[in-house]
Amino acid sequence: MYSTAEFKKGLKIELDGVPYVIVEFQHVKPGKGGAFVRTKLKNLLAGRVLEQTFRSGERVKKPDLMEREMQYLYSEGDQYCMMDNETYEQIMLTPEQLGDARLWLTENLNVKILFFNRQPVAVEQPLFVELSVAQTEPGVRGDTATGGTKPATLESGAVIQVPLFINEGDRVKVDTRTGTYIERVK
Repeated sequence: MYSTAEFKKGLKIELDGVPYVIVEFQHVKPGKGGAFVRTKLKNLLAGRVLEQTFRSGERVKKPDLMEREMQYLYSEGDQYCMMDNETYEQIMLTPEQLGDARLWLTENLNVKILFFNRQPVAVEQPLFVELSVAQTEPGVRGDTATGGTKPATLESGAVIQVPLFINEGDRVKVDTRTGTYIERVK
């Protein structure tokens, strides 16, 4: 059990049998009446954000969460096969369970998967990935009317904007949080 005094950004709690993560919190001590904590909580199952107020000293349940490092092996139809790096147990995930992480998946990529009551609920991909450019138009020298970038399809299927000097087969580093090009990798 957690007390409201232990609340911090990123803390995972359980309310009414559902896991939440604290996105924002604020301790409030009004001039009259008891202190309270105002929070914004993100539902780990549905992804919705909810505002909740707790009285000072109130206790909330600690969720049954477990984080496991897993490796992406392959996709079959609309299922993605992941393997636990320690036990070699394999599970299949849906595109909904993977969320945006599926845009950056390549074979043998390690990701962290969060389990609630032994069911996968969230996938945390690495902040940066290195991918090969599968398809892009050749850059024309002096063509900077579009800001000096062009679309490129990566080996994972994601489409990002890259500088004109990037060619097919080049490896690029991508920020997975924003989907933006960082640099060309040798």
